[in-house]
Amino acid sequence: MSNLNSGVRAAAAAPKAAPRELKQERAGRTRRQLLNAAATAFAEKGFPSVTLQDIADRAEVTKGAVYFHFTNKEAVAVAVTEEFYTQLPAIAESVTARLLPPLDAVAELLLQTAVALRDNPVMQAGARLQIERNLVDADMPTPFSEFTHLITELLAQARHEGTLRTTTDIASMARVIVAAFFGSQHISWVQHNRADLTERVREIIDVTLPRHA
Repeated sequence: MSNLNSGVRAAAAAPKAAPRELKQERAGRTRRQLLNAAATAFAEKGFPSVTLQDIADRAEVTKGAVYFHFTNKEAVAVAVTEEFYTQLPAIAESVTARLLPPLDAVAELLLQTAVALRDNPVMQAGARLQIERNLVDADMPTPFSEFTHLITELLAQARHEGTLRTTTDIASMARVIVAAFFGSQHISWVQHNRADLTERVREIIDVTLPRHA
C-alpha cells in the first residue's frame, strides 16, 4: 500500500506543461502551418492573387486564426520573406561548415541554393515576393545583401590565397554572380518551373569561376 501511495504522490509531483505553454506551442504550430500555406500560395499565384482566405484554406484553419497571427496579407508576405532570409544563411552555414576551398564554397553555395529554390516553397515564395516587392505595401528586407556579402568574402579569400587570379573588383564580381544567379532562377522558373535550374547554375559557375578547383 505504501508503494502505491508513493507512486500516486510521485505522479502528482511530476512536472506538467502549464496551460499557457501548451497554448503557446499550439500557436507556434498554427503559425508555422500558416507560413507554409502562404509560401505555397505566394509561390504559385503571386502576391496580388492570394487572399487571406486562400491561406486559411490551405492551412486548414479559420480566417480568424490568420488574423490572430497576422494583421493583414502584407504582414504574412513580410513574414514569409523573413523566413526566406532565415533559410539562406542556414544554407550558407552548411556550406562553410565543410571548410571547402573558397571558390569551391562559392560554387557549392550557388548549387545548394539552387536546389532549395527548386524544391522548397518558402524559398520560391521569397524569391517571387522580392520581384513583387513594389506590390507589397510594407517594408521588405533588403534583397540578397548578406548572400552577396558572403560571396564577396569568399572571392576575396580566394584571391588572397592565389586561387582566383583576376584584376576585376571583387565586390563587382560578387554582384554580377548574384545577379546572374537570381536572374537565372527567374528565367528557369518562367520557362521550366525550375526543373533545369541546377544546370543553369553550373553554367554560371563555369563562366564566372572557370578555374575553381
